[in-house]
Amino acid sequence: MADFDPEKFEDKYANYFPELQQAYKNAFNRMNDRYDSQLIHGIDQQVLNESEPFYEGDGEFRIDLPDDPYERLTGVLVEKEKFETVLETYLEEIESELQRVFGV
Repeated sequence: MADFDPEKFEDKYANYFPELQQAYKNAFNRMNDRYDSQLIHGIDQQVLNESEPFYEGDGEFRIDLPDDPYERLTGVLVEKEKFETVLETYLEEIESELQRVFGV
């Protein structure tokens, strides 16, 4: 685990790329074990691939998503309400993993 520096997180891909990959991978694996793998793969590849993690301070992270995440999902039949519920849980998993990986 790298020593976390909030200022360095502003250039996160240059300073913390391996840690970001690990956090996203851990969240993906956990979600893939609990939910329909086709839906999780779809969210991962079509929504989260353009997400952006930000450090909010006080040990909190947030994930910004691209516009209209449900509309981006193709090849997976899922009701919008279920999609939103699973996506919200997935984001919470990523945020939790970021906290764990960075020790904040």
